[in-house]
Formats: sequence, structure tokens, C-alpha cells
Amino acid sequence: MTPQPLLEVARLFLCLYTQAALSAPFVRQVAAGNHRCLAWPKGQVATMTSSTLSLATEIEAATGVNPATCYQCGKCSAGCPMASESDLRPHQVMRRVMYGSREQTLRDESIWLCLTCETCSARCPNACDPAGVIDALREISIESGMATMPRTISAFHKSFLEQIRTNGRLHEVGLVVGYKLRSGALMNDVTNTPGLISRGKMGLLPDKIKGVAEVKRIFDKCGVTL
Repeated sequence: MTPQPLLEVARLFLCLYTQAALSAPFVRQVAAGNHRCLAWPKGQVATMTSSTLSLATEIEAATGVNPATCYQCGKCSAGCPMASESDLRPHQVMRRVMYGSREQTLRDESIWLCLTCETCSARCPNACDPAGVIDALREISIESGMATMPRTISAFHKSFLEQIRTNGRLHEVGLVVGYKLRSGALMNDVTNTPGLISRGKMGLLPDKIKGVAEVKRIFDKCGVTL
């Protein structure tokens, strides 16, 4: 192995060692000054301060996962079915969280492309739960007003929740109509509709539950707006 690769390996292990030490006492020490980590993209040096730690500590409070325990093995991204569609793969999301890239991470569209299949969390050898971290990032991005959810994904979520609020359960026709109106994809898959209805896969009328009023109160209590 040539000297340059050896140097890169040494830099990586140095950073992994320091990041694994980010327990609560260590965070308090870092907050008093700067902690410099050399294992950063080539040509850059990362400086970790109390401000850059805020996203990592917020994620840990929400999920119980310390992002610093991720050692970037890449197994999560290797199994991710959406890796080829996303600008950020799961291990890259974890890396951004670890280094406190708050605005860049919360505004990135990639966190909304996650299918929550949890393949990444199942494959992680260190129980870092990337799927749970991404879910928490979505919530934080919405609460902070930084969410950049793609129109089609936003349309689906709102249409789904609208059916639950109105009927207490999913009404497929209502979901499809709401999604198409919100997304503008009016003619997509329209030829499949007759077959779905004839086979009883889509009921024309909603089947409401008895406790719809209670469901609506939950939505109101949570402040969900559609």
C-alpha cells in the first residue's frame, strides 16, 4: 500500500475514534471549544463546534440513535432500493447528520424519497437505524419550515391523510382522485381503473368507521393541516 492510501486510512480511523466518543460528557467538552476531525472529503478539514453538533444531538434525542456510531461501512446504501434515485444515499445522510450539515440535510429532497422499507436499518451492523434517522429528519424539516418535498410525494401524503381524517380508513377512489388533483397527473394509469373497479379492488363509496369524530379530534390535537 502506498503512503497516500495509508494516510487516508489513518485519517478515517482517527475520525471514527473521535466521533465514537461523542457521548454527553464529550459533547459538553466540545461545546467549550473546537474539535477538529481530519477524515473529511479530500482537501477539507471539518471543525466541530456546539452549533454543528445541534442536528446530531437533536436526532439522538428524537430516536435514541447516536449518529456518531455510524462508521460509514456503506451496507445500508448497498441494499437501498432507492439509492440510484437519490442524490444522498443512507450512509451519506448519516454522515451529514454527524457533521451537523443542518440546512443542507433538511432541505435535501433525498430524505423524502426513502420508502421506509427499513432495509438499511436491518443491514446496519452497528444498529444505527438510518430509516429512523431519516424519519426524524423529515419531521424536523417540516417543523423548521425547510421541507422541500417533491410535489407527487406531498400530494400522496396529503391525499392519504385526508381519507383517514374523513373516513377513519382508506378509501381508494378518494385517494386516487385527491392525488391526481394535487399532483396534476390526471391521466396516469387511468386505463387501469375499469379493471380495478370490476374486480372489487376499488369501492366507489367510502366505508366509514364509527369513530370518525374521534379520529378528527386526533388530527386537530396534532395540528395536522391538509
